[in-house]
Amino acid sequence: MERPLDGKIALVTGGSRGAGRGIAIELGKAGAVVYVSGRSLRGESTNGFPGSIDETAEEIRRLGGQAVPCRCDHTRDEDTKALIGRIRQEQGRLDILVNNVWGLHDFEANLKPRAFWEYPLKMWDAVFQSGVRAQIATNHYAIPLMLETGRGIIVHTTFRDQDKYLSTFYYDLAKNAIHRTVFGLSHDLKNTGITVAAVSPGWMRTELVLKNFGTDEDHWQEVEALGRTESTYYIGRAVCALAADPNRHDKHGQVLQVGDLALEYGFTDIDGRYIPPFVI
Repeated sequence: MERPLDGKIALVTGGSRGAGRGIAIELGKAGAVVYVSGRSLRGESTNGFPGSIDETAEEIRRLGGQAVPCRCDHTRDEDTKALIGRIRQEQGRLDILVNNVWGLHDFEANLKPRAFWEYPLKMWDAVFQSGVRAQIATNHYAIPLMLETGRGIIVHTTFRDQDKYLSTFYYDLAKNAIHRTVFGLSHDLKNTGITVAAVSPGWMRTELVLKNFGTDEDHWQEVEALGRTESTYYIGRAVCALAADPNRHDKHGQVLQVGDLALEYGFTDIDGRYIPPFVI
C-alpha cells in the first residue's frame, strides 16, 4: 500500500475528537509519525466528551501507523513550548503542523445562532484565547523548528463559505481571524520552503454532532437531516493530499475547501462519495 508521507513527522493539535482525530488518523495511515495533542485522556475527557488523545493514537497504531499521544493544554504557553521541545528532542524536526485546537465547545457544544449582544463576553475567550491564540502560540514555538529544515506545511482548520456571514458573531470573527493569520504567515514565510494554508470542511459528522442527533457513525444515514454531512476523515484525506503534493506551495496563503481539494486530488469520503464544497 502506498504511504506518501512515510517518515514525515506531524503534529495535530486538538486531536481527541472531531476534525483533529480524523486528520491524525489519515496522516498515520499515510505513513507519518503523528504526535496527537489535547487535554482529554482516557477516563479524563474534557467536559465528558467522547474521545481522547489516547484513543486516537491507539486507532492509528491499530491501522499500522505510529502515534504519540501528548497531554497539552494549548492555552498554556509552557505546555505548548514543552510539546515542541519534546518533538525536537525525539525527532529533530517537524514536517507537518495541523493547527486544529479550538475552544468553542467548552462554552457551548452545539452553537445556537443568536444576536451578538445575547452572548456573554466570555465567549471571546472560548474562540480567541482557546482557539485563535492557541493556534498562533503553537506556530510561535513550532515555526523555528520547521525553519531548521526549511521545509514543511502548516495547516489551519477553519470554516468558510465564500464571504458569507457564519451565523454567529464570535464564530465568524474567529474564523476570519484564522484566515488572516494564514495570510500574514504566508508573507512572513514567503522566502522559505514552508507552505501555510487553511483547510475548510463542510458539515462534519463529529462525535458531538452525532450525539446531538441521537445516532452514531454506523446509523447516521437513517437521519435525513445528516444527508449533507461528511466524515471527519474527508478533511483528513484533504490534509494528506496537500502535504504529499510536491507543488503545494502554489496554494501558499490560501483558504481551501475540502470539496475542491477532493476534486483536484481525486479522493472521496470513506463511503465513496464525492462531497462538493459546503454552501450555507
